[in-house]
Amino acid sequence: MKAHVYVTLKRTVLDPQGQTIQNALKKMQYKGVKEVRQGKFFVLDLDDSLDAATAKEEVERIARDVLTNPVIEEFSYRLEESA
Repeated sequence: MKAHVYVTLKRTVLDPQGQTIQNALKKMQYKGVKEVRQGKFFVLDLDDSLDAATAKEEVERIARDVLTNPVIEEFSYRLEESA
């Protein structure tokens, strides 16, 4: 099983890197982009012995305790069965 974890800045936190990218897109004449928010992406390859409920608990704990700064970041994730 794999966990895909997405970490982004909270909506209330300014994102200067995202703003720079958005400005560059506008200067390059890309249209239709209202906002850019940058973030981080992690893929966790989980032990096959974990059931879905345990995997969910572990991924949430890892994301909360290790992968994010809870003061300024939030996370989302999805679990994917290994092929």
